[in-house]
Amino acid sequence: MSAESSSQIPKGQVDLLDFIDWSGVQCLNQSSTHSLPNALKQGYREDAGLNLESDADEQLLIYIPFNQVIKLHSFAIKGPEEEGPKTVKFFSNKEHMCFSNVNDFPPSDTAELTEENLKGKPVVLKYVKFQNVRSLTIFIEDNQSDSEVTKVQKIALYGSTVETTDMKGLKKIEDH
Repeated sequence: MSAESSSQIPKGQVDLLDFIDWSGVQCLNQSSTHSLPNALKQGYREDAGLNLESDADEQLLIYIPFNQVIKLHSFAIKGPEEEGPKTVKFFSNKEHMCFSNVNDFPPSDTAELTEENLKGKPVVLKYVKFQNVRSLTIFIEDNQSDSEVTKVQKIALYGSTVETTDMKGLKKIEDH
């Protein structure tokens, strides 16, 4: 881990990469040659030459299940200035979403990415909406230049696991 990448993680949060259930991860409208692991997997996402790219149009719909319940605090999405994502919607615990129904549900939060964000500056989410997350759907609606192809260099999710949050507060029940 380089000093640069660890300094981007918000204080008190961890990179949630280790808690992703890779067997269930999906991405709709991804290019077959520039697919999601390029932006999400350790090592790949640090390589500026590798991108996730959209295929038929600029939209991407990413589904990320976790292998335990997490609290999502913030995210970083890196991308190029022109084709980098602009409007990004997050849905907590919504399964089986597709392009035809993504607008039927209110997002848990929406972010408009700036130039600083595309360089890796994290965006803090509405933390109260992401306290009990088993899966996350990320809808990248458009990109900075309204071009046909959206490119994502890196997706990082920051937060904590629910298990590690409050174990001390649990009382033993056997004492009655």
